[in-house]
Amino acid sequence: MSNTLFHQRKFLLVLFFLAPVFFSCDDKPARIRDVPEFNAQSAFADLERQVAFGPRVPGTEAHAQCLSMLKDSLAACGARINLQVFEHYIAKTGEKVELTNIIASFYPAKKNRMLLAAHWDTRPWADSEPDSAKHMLAVPGANDGASGVAVLLQIARNLRVKEPPVGVDIVLFDGEDFGSHGQDESWAVGSQYFARNKDVRYNPFLGVLLDMIGDKDLRILKEGFSMQFAPDVVNIVWSYAARLGLNAFSNERMGPVTDDHVALLKVGIPCIDLLDFDYPYWHTLQDTPDKCSPESLSQTGRLLLALIYDPPI
Repeated sequence: MSNTLFHQRKFLLVLFFLAPVFFSCDDKPARIRDVPEFNAQSAFADLERQVAFGPRVPGTEAHAQCLSMLKDSLAACGARINLQVFEHYIAKTGEKVELTNIIASFYPAKKNRMLLAAHWDTRPWADSEPDSAKHMLAVPGANDGASGVAVLLQIARNLRVKEPPVGVDIVLFDGEDFGSHGQDESWAVGSQYFARNKDVRYNPFLGVLLDMIGDKDLRILKEGFSMQFAPDVVNIVWSYAARLGLNAFSNERMGPVTDDHVALLKVGIPCIDLLDFDYPYWHTLQDTPDKCSPESLSQTGRLLLALIYDPPI
C-alpha cells in the first residue's frame, strides 16, 4: 500500500457509489453462535510456507510456485477456482509482467455473498531499508502479504468442513505492492483489474481486506477510507471483535490507506481494510516470520469465522 497513510489525498468522490448496507450493529443477536475454531498454528505454517518460496515477485520462480500452491490449496478445500490472468507494465521500471488474481468461490449457489481478500505478491524493492544499497533487493513479505493469505487459507479449510449460511468468495490479489510512492494508481493493480472486470451482478453484502495482520504486537485501527465509505461495515466488524474479546481491535482512527479495498469501494462493494500500519519492518528485508505470531493471525481469523457462520444479515 502507499505510504500516504497520514495525508488525506484529493479523491474523486463522484466515483464512489456504495451499495446500501441494510443492517446495523443493533440488528445482531446477543451472542455469536455455532462458529468453528480457527487453527492459528496451521495458519502460521501457511505463512512460513509462503515465505519459504522466497519473495513472491511477479515474474519470478517463487511467484509461480506460490501461485500453484495457493490455487491447489483452495481447490482442495472445495472452492470453484477462477484465475484472472492479465499483463501489466510496472510504473517504476516499465517492465511488462503477467499477474494473476486468484478467485476462490465457496458455495457459489448461495445468493448472499461475502468477499474476503488479501494480496499474495511481495514488493520487489526493500526501499524502506536504512541502507540504500539494499533498496533493490526484494522483500520477504511475511507480514506484508503472507499474513492475510495465511488466514484466508485456514478460513478455506473451515469452509470445506462446515457449510456456512452465506456464500464466501476469497480473492487473492496480485500486483498490490510494486507501486511508486506518490502515484496512487500504481498500487493495488490486481484489485483495480478485478473491479473493472467483475460481473455487474456480483454484489457482496460485505467485504473485508486483510493486509499486514500478523505483527506480534498487533493493533488494528479504523482505517480512513473504510470509515468514510463503509462505516456500517466498520461498526459491525468492531462490534463482533468486542463480543469476541479480540483485544487487537482499537477504537482509534487512522488516516486513509491506498490499498486493495479502494478499487472495490469505487464499484460499490462495501469493503473495509484491516491492517496494522505501525510495523517497523514494512518494505524491509526484516519482514520475516519471526516478527509475526499465530496469536495475531487468530485475531482476524476468529473474527472472519464469526462473520461467516453467524452473519449480520
